[in-house]
Amino acid sequence: MRERQTRGAVTEVSGSCFCCNFDGLIEAISRLRTKANNDVLLAEPVGSCTDLSATIMQPIKDRFDDEITPAPLSVLVDPGRLAGLLNKDAQTELHPSAAYILHKQLEEADVIVINKADRLAPEALSELRAKAECAFPGIEIVTISALTGEGVDEWLRLVSTRTDAGTRVVDVDYDIYAEGEAVLGWLNAHLTLCAKLPVDWSAVAERLLVELSGTFDRRGAAVGHVKLLVAADGKQCMGNLTGRTDTLAMRGDAVVATEASLTLNARAEMPPAALDQVVRDTLPTVMPAGGDATPTAWNCLSPGRPMPTHRYEHAV
Repeated sequence: MRERQTRGAVTEVSGSCFCCNFDGLIEAISRLRTKANNDVLLAEPVGSCTDLSATIMQPIKDRFDDEITPAPLSVLVDPGRLAGLLNKDAQTELHPSAAYILHKQLEEADVIVINKADRLAPEALSELRAKAECAFPGIEIVTISALTGEGVDEWLRLVSTRTDAGTRVVDVDYDIYAEGEAVLGWLNAHLTLCAKLPVDWSAVAERLLVELSGTFDRRGAAVGHVKLLVAADGKQCMGNLTGRTDTLAMRGDAVVATEASLTLNARAEMPPAALDQVVRDTLPTVMPAGGDATPTAWNCLSPGRPMPTHRYEHAV
């Protein structure tokens, strides 16, 4: 299904992050090159990973220089989350250790990409960019809107023409890093949605995000992200939540069918068992009368301490 949705070859490094399974990442790259003879591979790590320059970029440059040419390390950031991090007078919603991870991600970037430019007035976007330039000197900062496409071509041209990659290795306190990941419950689920009559499953998915967001807000649980994809009959709708309810966004088709698939990915500051129960309790409340949501995959956990395969102290 993922290949039909992306119209490209797709694989994953399952069970761990790239840095803790470096060999698995290289094997995945090899599979894609054999399968599709790709010229360009896009690799998206787990959103709470940091120290990627030391654990991924440097080993690739050192060990696979004749096979792989890494592009500059781009770190995409939500403008609201970035503003909370940079505004010394405001408390970011994230746990301090989770905020530490975000800061380290930005600090080690070759390119910082401020997304959702369409949500900010030009003056506010310019001010945020200026603050980021002061906080992270020497790092190129670009703004894009993944929704409208604004700035995306320029960013892609930048990373496809620059020859420097993994230019900085930062100090990372792995005790704080481990705590920052452990404060988040992680839920990864896939479900089959069924009803007797055709249903607008995209509307159901939006209600699910609204209800989950309300529950998280009432519990004072900061949201790392909640992402979902609902699909049926070649149509799909995507939704995401990156904080309180006002960060909710939906895009895509109206997915009307008697049966659809739902992929749900959630990161919230609560124990895994609590996150699991919140989602299980919320699902029936948004389903249509007589409808059913059957899990085909469901995993809720708290990640263990990061143990990278390799870690370089200096840029290669």
